[in-house]
Amino acid sequence: MYNSKIIGMGMYVPENVVTNDDLTDIMDTSHDWIVERTGIQERRHIKKGDGNTTATMGVKAAKIAIERAQIDKKDIDLILFATLSPDYYFPGSGVIVQQHLEIPNCPAMDIRNQCSGFIYALSTADQFIKTGMYENILIIGSENHSGGLDMTTRGRGVSVIFGDGAGAVVLSRTEDTDKCILSTHLHSEGQFAEELALIGPSTNRWVPEIIEANDPMDISYYPNMNGQLVFKNAVVRFSEVIMEGLQQNQMTPDQIDMLIPHQANLRISQFIQRKFGLSDDQVYNNIMRYGNTTAGSIPIALTEAWEEDKIKSGDLVVLAAFGSGFTWGSALIRW
Repeated sequence: MYNSKIIGMGMYVPENVVTNDDLTDIMDTSHDWIVERTGIQERRHIKKGDGNTTATMGVKAAKIAIERAQIDKKDIDLILFATLSPDYYFPGSGVIVQQHLEIPNCPAMDIRNQCSGFIYALSTADQFIKTGMYENILIIGSENHSGGLDMTTRGRGVSVIFGDGAGAVVLSRTEDTDKCILSTHLHSEGQFAEELALIGPSTNRWVPEIIEANDPMDISYYPNMNGQLVFKNAVVRFSEVIMEGLQQNQMTPDQIDMLIPHQANLRISQFIQRKFGLSDDQVYNNIMRYGNTTAGSIPIALTEAWEEDKIKSGDLVVLAAFGSGFTWGSALIRW
């Protein structure tokens, strides 16, 4: 059985910066209100005409990751694209990335696990490599939230949180048993599926039916979130799935060199940091700059942490996520 390791990383965020003060012009909110509840100070939004889509942002991040991996793009055996905001209902954004990268006949798969999407994709890629089926896999997490948010006072509880952006990694085969992905752990709890969801339009509420019924634009067109329930579940599941990984590898929290949690809410990250007794140098957060970029958040943060030399050879890196579904997961990596 082979192992897998990350050999290249990249990220891309739109140039358009939207600060908390910018949001006060369009909704009843304030910088202090947003920071107190989320830790977010600004986020990036796609601007009309800038050429960005979920797929094209993924392409930009992927090109950087492939260049840093020092492989030819034609050596990519599989593309895994994690997103909740694909360019179209169908086809998936993965094949659009393949088209833009001009990789002939490379299989592409979209993974729809929202905030946990990158962890699910990483785990899937790890299994493909361990079985010997593929050697180099491109994994992308990318989101275009801004166009589908209720940017009014009614929607502020959700809309102030999310930003746009993409991150990518190249995962490759290795025979090294020391520096590789040690384990991944995935879970879901579907009874809470609609507590953090976008209900319509959907196949239960097709657009032609809405038009025919002359239904007005209502709140079901926008993401809804039971914030208190999500928070309570997140802090429990984050802790559990991190410990699950540590215990499987016979490790303890003090051995973690870098924890990169999904950037959902700074308060959640700080709670987990305190629970595991980690210092500020052992946890990487960038939600204050980018907001919650869902499937993009972990690869964006991982790329930045590496670029800032906060991850070094031999470090134990822990990735963890919780989100819509509810779904959650973790990955332990010896760098």
